[in-house]
Amino acid sequence: MPRIHHPAIRATVLTAVVALAASIVWAAGKAPPANAAPDKAAVDKAFEALRTYEWGQDRTPLAAIDQAIVATYGGCWPRQDLESRLAAVVVGKTPRAAKDFACRRLSLIAGADSVPVLAGLLTDKDLAHMARFVLERMPDAAAGEALRGALPKTAGALRIGCIVSLGVRRDEPSAPALAALLADQDPAVVAAAATALGHVGTPPAAAALADFLKKAPAGLKPVAADANLACAERLLAAGKKLEAAAIYKSLTGEDLPKPVRVAAAKGLLATAGP
Repeated sequence: MPRIHHPAIRATVLTAVVALAASIVWAAGKAPPANAAPDKAAVDKAFEALRTYEWGQDRTPLAAIDQAIVATYGGCWPRQDLESRLAAVVVGKTPRAAKDFACRRLSLIAGADSVPVLAGLLTDKDLAHMARFVLERMPDAAAGEALRGALPKTAGALRIGCIVSLGVRRDEPSAPALAALLADQDPAVVAAAATALGHVGTPPAAAALADFLKKAPAGLKPVAADANLACAERLLAAGKKLEAAAIYKSLTGEDLPKPVRVAAAKGLLATAGP
């Protein structure tokens, strides 16, 4: 299992693993030995059951998969083997519930090898959400590349979903692509792109949002202001006080809503230090 450096992603993964371990303890009625690996035959049987799994069915036959996932973190089960078998379920002729289950488990262990499989689902109206669920949580840069690559191949809700996921990842290389979407004909896409740029919170994102604030139509002005505030907060947290102060100053104009101006004033005070 590759070492995860991003603190938010690491915390999410560890929390999920603890939850999985707890479910195994609950199902078994007692705690398994530390780093215990399940029996191979049990895992094989679990994957056989997963191929026909439907929502509402008993999940007990799938417990060995969860136990194997926990074991990968202790080096007692090969991660790549488990990852490839889950990916096969995702792309195979299996029920949607089985694919959902496999994606949720992949979100705990998936690496770069799973990206092509997940990227292929980003245009699928039924499975794109779960594919993004996994890609959002992957520290590998290839996950961001997959989401960016799906932008020109999607429209409407599917494109917005990819935009939101890039924002969740705070995907810095996506700033140019997101900035280009600020000129999209779909107001919902524009709003999502602006919000994502606010989460990215880099100087290039700030430049795009500053320009957008000047040009945004009345209906998108609040979104533009909120995105600029979010971007300033990211920059301030990263120690870029001058860049953050410039954004806050741009949001103090009388043409902006009072809550925005108040937030900007507080931000300016924060950039000044104690």
